[in-house]
Amino acid sequence: MNKFLALSVFTRVAENGGFTAAARKLGMSVSAVTKTITRLEDELGTQLFNRTTRQLSTTDYGQEFYERAVQILSDLEDAELALQRGNVATRGRIRALVPLSFGRVTLVPELPSFLKKYPDISIDLSFGDSNKPIDLVAEGYDIAVRTGNISDSRLITRMLIRSPQVTVASPAYLKAHGIPKTPEDLLDHNCITGNRSGPEWRFADAKGRETIIHVKGNANLNSGDALREAAVAGLGIIRGTWWLVRKDLEQGHVQSILTDYAVEGAPISVLYPANRHLPAKVRVFLDFLVSITKMG
Repeated sequence: MNKFLALSVFTRVAENGGFTAAARKLGMSVSAVTKTITRLEDELGTQLFNRTTRQLSTTDYGQEFYERAVQILSDLEDAELALQRGNVATRGRIRALVPLSFGRVTLVPELPSFLKKYPDISIDLSFGDSNKPIDLVAEGYDIAVRTGNISDSRLITRMLIRSPQVTVASPAYLKAHGIPKTPEDLLDHNCITGNRSGPEWRFADAKGRETIIHVKGNANLNSGDALREAAVAGLGIIRGTWWLVRKDLEQGHVQSILTDYAVEGAPISVLYPANRHLPAKVRVFLDFLVSITKMG
């Protein structure tokens, strides 16, 4: 029995939840996949999957075997690449899921330097702002970047940055309407809100005393990028994460205000499967994410 093929077929079936989907991914017939799993179970002397007419899932023994199989296949891939190139970190495809604004503003502009350093790595990026639980293995992602406090025992969470919430407006808007000195001054300004921030903006003074201002404005925009563009265009004052407007702050397109009253924003973290060996190509990408999210 070809053990490597058997392990590859087994992990594909486990990750895709069925023989048909696994066969499609492997380019094999469904009958060949089924026979391979049957032979593997016979050789191991145990049942790896619970089979029903509607669903296929791993047994307890199957889940334990899956975790070991993934480790073995990943180690084998690393060993082969190391022999071929002498540097396993410089080859392969990385599939990542990232928030739209974070990807557009912070990640994508820095990708040329990363890909220049690792020319044999390719990046497959998907963009999505939902923080709903995701099965990275089943979806085929190596890592995901998420905003907010994430709790999932299946995933390892590494915080990239916890940046302050910033309040900004364009120099033209501030010249025309004045610069707010206190949070209460916002009541006399056009404040552009978003679905995530809402109209209740929270501030804190140097002693930690909090103030919540119910701001008003003539627009509510369901997009971080749209909020940023509105501020740059001089429409009004916006509230957002530092990384959303970091480039505009550097280039002077917007100006930060009420900095003495800033509060901490939601963390941005990178997540990857807890039960999977982390390939070196992903490790260098993680280091890259850490480097581009440093404040300063």
